[in-house]
Amino acid sequence: MTSWLLIEQPGAWAPDALETVVAEAFPDHLLDAARQAGLRPLLIRKPGRHARVPGAPRTVFVASGRPGRRWLERLEVTDLAELANLDLEAVAAGRGGHGTPVPGPLFLVCTHGSKDMCCAVYGRPVVTGLTQNHPGLVWEVSHVGGDRWAGNLLTVPDGFLHGGLGAAEAELVAKEALAGNVRLEHLRGRTSADSSWEQFAEIAVRGRTGLRGLDAVEAVASYTDGDTRRVVVAAGRQTYEVILRRVPSVASGESRCSARLVLSGFAVESVRLVSTPSRLASSA
Repeated sequence: MTSWLLIEQPGAWAPDALETVVAEAFPDHLLDAARQAGLRPLLIRKPGRHARVPGAPRTVFVASGRPGRRWLERLEVTDLAELANLDLEAVAAGRGGHGTPVPGPLFLVCTHGSKDMCCAVYGRPVVTGLTQNHPGLVWEVSHVGGDRWAGNLLTVPDGFLHGGLGAAEAELVAKEALAGNVRLEHLRGRTSADSSWEQFAEIAVRGRTGLRGLDAVEAVASYTDGDTRRVVVAAGRQTYEVILRRVPSVASGESRCSARLVLSGFAVESVRLVSTPSRLASSA
């Protein structure tokens, strides 16, 4: 996902809460094209319990997480129908100008317990801890995927997702994000990457180089070769080639909360430095 539409929805969330709100705000599938272009709608609510008051203003954030061109804007609506006036295609394309620019990042913690119990069990302590140190920057968020990784923390507009966090680990992630960096531990990936292959390759290169800047590491090309994938990753002024293969899914018994946990992922076969400024100069 390269861009975000965050809609405040106080109160309890049913499993299909996002779909219900989207259908009310965007009739006639107005959101479909923007979704296909990389826009991700999510529900947010302030930490704690808040009753839904008809006609009360709702906070809405729109954001772009494109590397080097991130922005975050805030607006208020009193009726969900007002959202139909948003230029969603522009948001999806990374063009701002829809609301008041605000500094980021925001810290979004999945607490959508009716979707998966793990998100509430492990997300709420993370919310509580972060809110104490970063008031106004922390929101509960609807299901972001990967409940097996709860607690999940998504930073917006940066677009980095961390999982398996407790309150202490989440605070370390937040401190790095506020400094313009990415914490490698518990990192699930950059959401604006083309696929999970690129996400995993970038994590492998960050681990090798120690680079922490938001835009210090970025997959720039990917090639399939049978059962493996070759991903070219720019890291600072160097370029790496990462060879990955998919690890077959295996059942591992019960999850920490309720559902059966199935693990799958990627294995790194090699990480190879393929170019440096000196090599490029000598070959010119």
